[in-house]
Amino acid sequence: MAKRLFNKPVKQCCCCLHGTVSAEGDSVLCEKRGVMSLFGSCRKFVYDPLAREPHVPEVLPEYSDEDFAL
Repeated sequence: MAKRLFNKPVKQCCCCLHGTVSAEGDSVLCEKRGVMSLFGSCRKFVYDPLAREPHVPEVLPEYSDEDFAL
């Protein structure tokens, strides 16, 4: 079973201990299975929390006082 982090299951080759993201960034070089998809998975999956890249929050627009004036 995949481990959960922030209530979402994480079972992707890009977050695996055995995988390394390729230079192009479109595939993962796995020690066990060879070249794999970024979002693929296999039985040898071991979660590596340091390999996970967090989502960057969106930048909120700045408002002025005129935007709230009637």
